Amino acid sequence: MTTSTSTPTATSDDLLSADDVARTLGVTKQTVSRLIRTGALPAEKVGNKWVIFADKLGAYLAANNLVPEPADHPRRPGVTPTLAGAPADAAPSLASDTSPAGNTIPAAPIRALSFFSGALGLDLGMERAGIHPALYCENDRKCRMTIHSMRPDAALIGDINRYEADQILEMAGLAPGTVDVMFGGPPCQAFSTAGARRAFDDDRGNVFLRYLALVAEIQPTYVVVENVRGLLSTPFPLVEGGQPERGGAFQLVLRRLAEAGYEVSFNLYNAANFGAPQIRERVVLIGKRGGGRVPYLTPTHAPAGECGLPPWRTFRDAVDDLDAAGMHHTDFPEKRLRYFRMLKEGECWKNLPDDMQREAMGKAYALSGGKTGFYRRIRFDRPCPTLVTTPTMPATDLCHPTEDRPLSIEEYKRVQGFPDDWRICGDLMDVYKQIGNAVPVALGEAIGRALRADMAGEAADPRFEGFPYSRYKRTSDQTWG
Repeated sequence: MTTSTSTPTATSDDLLSADDVARTLGVTKQTVSRLIRTGALPAEKVGNKWVIFADKLGAYLAANNLVPEPADHPRRPGVTPTLAGAPADAAPSLASDTSPAGNTIPAAPIRALSFFSGALGLDLGMERAGIHPALYCENDRKCRMTIHSMRPDAALIGDINRYEADQILEMAGLAPGTVDVMFGGPPCQAFSTAGARRAFDDDRGNVFLRYLALVAEIQPTYVVVENVRGLLSTPFPLVEGGQPERGGAFQLVLRRLAEAGYEVSFNLYNAANFGAPQIRERVVLIGKRGGGRVPYLTPTHAPAGECGLPPWRTFRDAVDDLDAAGMHHTDFPEKRLRYFRMLKEGECWKNLPDDMQREAMGKAYALSGGKTGFYRRIRFDRPCPTLVTTPTMPATDLCHPTEDRPLSIEEYKRVQGFPDDWRICGDLMDVYKQIGNAVPVALGEAIGRALRADMAGEAADPRFEGFPYSRYKRTSDQTWG
């Protein structure tokens, strides 16, 4: 770090103040001061103030896999968001798309809004079904960088609570009454069985209610809600001052949608049944205005090839052609790695020698349940277990089948269905988190194709009546309650 009281020789356009840098990075001025103090961001002192050269800031952004923090902005006029690699001003051609039943779906512009967009897993799937959002809503700083990197022409807004319906439509460049689809997966921590399950008493649950309120105001033809299985059972009081009732949170969701004029279908879906090489079960609710319910999603795979479908895709199917030399991954602590070295593909802590199990597990040894996520080596010949936000969490370990390391970023992308060149901004753990939180692209595509098929007036495929979409019971609109 260079300190100087003289004026740098660069022009003023090349120099940035700490305030400028804070705005660019989307951080506080105190954070910028810390970066300067530690030498992470080279700077010079002019008088009693620090200045940063623009090229040094650019180098810092590149070295840390970042882009300037994007401000909220409207959709660029005259531009239709497109698939990666397509010309930025090219409208998608949908005339040749086919429905799950094989029928051609008429070409039509589909006006969509995406909420809680994250790293765009659900959105990529929707795009593959011909549904391209005009607007993304995301409040996480690193996710916003990812979105702006990959879809710079679409509108981007942040805190959902700061926008009214008319402002959202204006940002998206859409007229009232013209939105076809609103979709999103509200933050799931408030409903997860692994958390405190505070439902709508949690700020993350409150944005769910705000999303439903916007649905009621914007009145899209279709609304999609994706969430964790715990949403179906999270307790919540249905009357003011009442006692929490099991499933009360989801009952409130259904009530709000019914009041807004939507008929709903929902089910718990395993993403492996739609071509994802991953066991990941998520609730998908689809609401429709104008009468009738959208049929359940059409499976493309089955566990062992039932119903004439291909068998589930495996971890090997997803990663077999990856270059082993190009992996980026975190590491297990050495004190845990010594136990992994004793385990073979498909094994977990239960396969350790008896005298080492308690030592390896520590206090977790006394916990109830199978605890099969501890010291877990996944299998090549099975779908990957559910990806989490870090592959080294003790209760949900994701160790490579044969190598002594966690799954890599490249493997995470393949399992979730992201293209290899999909840019995800942030440091290594930021990238793990964004991918781990994403909706599998294959599941997103199945949702989009269900919407497109319903738009074309298609009925459900009778071959899949009673199809086992997940391992759980009483999780559909026909059986829940």
